[in-house]
Amino acid sequence: MDLSVVIITCNSKSLLVPCVESVRASICKNEYEIIVVDNGSSDGTPEWLRSQQDIHPVFNQVNRGVAPARNQGLALARGRYLLILDADTIVEPGALDTLVACMDSHPGVGLGAPKLTDADGKLQYTCRLYPTALSKIFRRLPFSFARKKLASELLEDWPHDSERAVDYVIGACQIFRRTAHEQVGPLDEAIFYGPEDIDYCIRMWRAGWSVMYFPQAVVRHLERRITKKLFSAMTAKHAWGLVRFFWKYKYLTDTAKLPGSRNTGIN
Repeated sequence: MDLSVVIITCNSKSLLVPCVESVRASICKNEYEIIVVDNGSSDGTPEWLRSQQDIHPVFNQVNRGVAPARNQGLALARGRYLLILDADTIVEPGALDTLVACMDSHPGVGLGAPKLTDADGKLQYTCRLYPTALSKIFRRLPFSFARKKLASELLEDWPHDSERAVDYVIGACQIFRRTAHEQVGPLDEAIFYGPEDIDYCIRMWRAGWSVMYFPQAVVRHLERRITKKLFSAMTAKHAWGLVRFFWKYKYLTDTAKLPGSRNTGIN
């Protein structure tokens, strides 16, 4: 088995169906499996999953959160590469085959990611330098000065058209080398929703693996963000995840002590 694709979903059948169809259409050179973890959906998702013979479904009675659900799927995965994918994505033809080929050609890379675009093909800045507590606040402010402060962290001055080692990539689509995942371990389940993707990239770097951006592979990300409201239960859980993240790594503004892409050789 070359590739295991793990998707989690919660009441997003209208997004999940085209996502799964795009995965099927994207792979023709590698043996693969699709694992979908349903976090307590009530919109007909469980019934649809049961009707799909090529999907390995996992059903949770409640929403267990991102990291716990992904860990359920990853624990079942049999591929030499493990790919986590958000349900609000559309994989471009050949993209997953390309990701496998890229990982094969870079044995020192433990975690990779494709170029993400929005529904209209506009680039999303999803490979980044590590955030600070201040930059997380700036993301919530609708002011031009806040956007300018974020530009360097988002690598906006870089054209995003070549392979590059980066501090981290967002979790909408990440591919892990199985040996790296087994070494690093599961996602941090104490983070219900939030920076579990950053946390995992840090742990990859600490374990001696690189994190790499592969623009040859393209995935459209519809980005159904569930923390847009300033005050909501999910926003509160996201905020708590950030508190845990910054407490775990003992920093607020200075990222210099974190392992990352500043001084690395890629092979």
